[in-house]
Amino acid sequence: MEKKLKVRFAPSPTGPFHIGGARSALFNWLVARHAGGTFLVRIEDTDLKRSSRESEENIKDSLKWLGLTWDEGIDVGGENGPYRQTERLDIYKKEVQRLLDEGKAYYCYCTEEELEESRKKQVAAGQTPVYDDHCRHLTEEQVAQYKAEGRKPVIRLKVRKDGVFAFDDMVRGHVEFQASGVGDFIIVKSDGIPVYNFAVVIDDSLMGVTHVIRAEEHLSNTPRQLAIYEALGYPIPKFGHISLILGADHKKMSKRHGATSVTEYRNMGYLPDAMVNYLALLGWAPKGEQEIFTRDELIKQFSMKRVSSNDAVFDIEKLNWINFQYMKKLSPEQLLDLTLPFIEKAGYVKTPLSSEQKDWLTRVVWYVRDHLYYGAQAPENVKLFFEDLPEVTDEETLSIMKQETSGKIITAFADALEKLETFDEASIKKCFSSLMKETGIKGKAAFEPVRIALTGVTHGPGLYDMIALFGREKTLSRLRDSLKYC
Repeated sequence: MEKKLKVRFAPSPTGPFHIGGARSALFNWLVARHAGGTFLVRIEDTDLKRSSRESEENIKDSLKWLGLTWDEGIDVGGENGPYRQTERLDIYKKEVQRLLDEGKAYYCYCTEEELEESRKKQVAAGQTPVYDDHCRHLTEEQVAQYKAEGRKPVIRLKVRKDGVFAFDDMVRGHVEFQASGVGDFIIVKSDGIPVYNFAVVIDDSLMGVTHVIRAEEHLSNTPRQLAIYEALGYPIPKFGHISLILGADHKKMSKRHGATSVTEYRNMGYLPDAMVNYLALLGWAPKGEQEIFTRDELIKQFSMKRVSSNDAVFDIEKLNWINFQYMKKLSPEQLLDLTLPFIEKAGYVKTPLSSEQKDWLTRVVWYVRDHLYYGAQAPENVKLFFEDLPEVTDEETLSIMKQETSGKIITAFADALEKLETFDEASIKKCFSSLMKETGIKGKAAFEPVRIALTGVTHGPGLYDMIALFGREKTLSRLRDSLKYC
């Protein structure tokens, strides 16, 4: 009977949750959901100096925000815990002792200086630098002498010298590494903490992980991990190494390319469904031309067979376009919920809003929706409704205002609006249409001066909606103030 598929995401909590880590988590989640398998999340915190609980919480919050819920692991529990590596040290210690007892591992007392000297000699001789096996066959006397000198040993794995470490990668096909280039590597540091490669093999094995899907930067770790699997007699999982995410300049994504963490995008008002949709397309090629996917569609269609080994380039314009498609699906109330924190931060409103304020602001945000690619763009687009207009200084704009008909249409429109009984979009539109007929001033000659008077520019979204949102008092004030340019 075939073992039920189980994948894992095992981040190191050493900083903000990177977008590349989110993509790895997503691919694992999609594989698990597609196959009806298990998605496990555990924390690899053996880097004691850099790991923090703050980073761990950031990772978990980001996964939850993206909707990547897990079936087993940190917080949710399971029969294979604990799910934090620093809480599994007794498990690793037991397996290390087994390797020592079976003669598959040994204590190494070499100093950093001795190792560096050995490395230099191998490089000078044109050899691949690997451990020179100095401590592989120490006598009891040599061990006693090293202990007397106060040397703190590490533990190394005995690695075979012949043949290859080979596996069939789900993304890259058949991969081989020469065993002779691996060498006896450290599995436990001098402080007793196991290294990443050792702990991850034990965790994956004891937790029943069947498929290991991770970034290609882990590809070079795989021969060492295969050596550990062999030594411990554990079944080897199926590996899949997905490409790195690069910036637009095809270099590894970093701060110089803009936001790199999930939290940054969340704080800019991107939508989690849009982010999931976009990340899925970074390295995975769906059939056909479809680009907008529901989660159910992603789960149904996703396959590692269509994941490319080529580097994925992070395209912020593509992300913005996808996010815009999701923004358009929001209701007016949902759009307000998304944008309100940014509008409040800009100092335009204070919460809680009265029901009248909320209704008006909902209409304002809905009015500018076609210009919002993500939530943080809201203040720039709604400032027209909150800030005083700057002085018009552009020569071309001023020349429009100085046309003979400009002052005439502005004055007539202000007078007509002042007398309107109902100040709504339909009434304002009817009023302006009648005015153009009465004055004979039409087209750009009518619209441009009025829009400049109200906004300072010649183009923008619907004029009548905007006037209704401004309200009578503000509209009349701006129209009459603008006459100084005529």
